[in-house]
Amino acid sequence: MNTPFPGLPQTGDRIVYVREVHVEDLPAEVREQMDGLEVIWSVHGADGRQLALVADRKLAFMLAREHDFTPVSVH
Repeated sequence: MNTPFPGLPQTGDRIVYVREVHVEDLPAEVREQMDGLEVIWSVHGADGRQLALVADRKLAFMLAREHDFTPVSVH
């Protein structure tokens, strides 16, 4: 069944994926910039390319929507 849903784009190029990232898993030069945060959020394109790192989930979704992308959570 392939029923279009008006809330999502019909092509994958306008969808981004948002996931939680533990700061301890990041490279040292990035960890130094995290100012005491333990968890941040990463925004990825449909091809898996990392587009942004942000401080919280809400900001990740707002950033995606501001740039005309539809954000989707990755568990």
